[in-house]
Amino acid sequence: MKERPSYDQYFMEMAYVVAKRSTCLRRKVGAILVKDKHILSTGYNGAPKGLKHCSEVGCIREKQNVSSGERHELCRGLHAEQNAIIQAAVFGTSIKDSVLYCTNTPCIVCVKMLINAGVNEIIFSGDYPDDLAKKMLGESKIKIRNLKKLLS
Repeated sequence: MKERPSYDQYFMEMAYVVAKRSTCLRRKVGAILVKDKHILSTGYNGAPKGLKHCSEVGCIREKQNVSSGERHELCRGLHAEQNAIIQAAVFGTSIKDSVLYCTNTPCIVCVKMLINAGVNEIIFSGDYPDDLAKKMLGESKIKIRNLKKLLS
């Protein structure tokens, strides 16, 4: 009999399923905002609603040889964390005191949004190269955990 997953494993696995909807050509990311063991909102990285996706028109960052973790403004897409925050706002759901499960550590833009939105904790699995994001998270009250390290 297979062992029942912990809540952290359960929600992180869902974040990976959400990431499958991503239309980014470079990195597929999924995010889930959870409170009291209930999903509030989900998001994956991709272009705004109704606009062509990078999978259709190509990647600006790839064409300009922009390194991962740099020049976030040179991208058609929103990050998974941003889409999860926006989805919650559209449907009138407060994410204050929630937990973010994300397939990667957030970038600096997402970190600033998560801090101001009142997210309590970030649980991630993969890394993203953004030193300023890590520094600001260290200064914030947000708890951050690497689920991959906890499970290995």
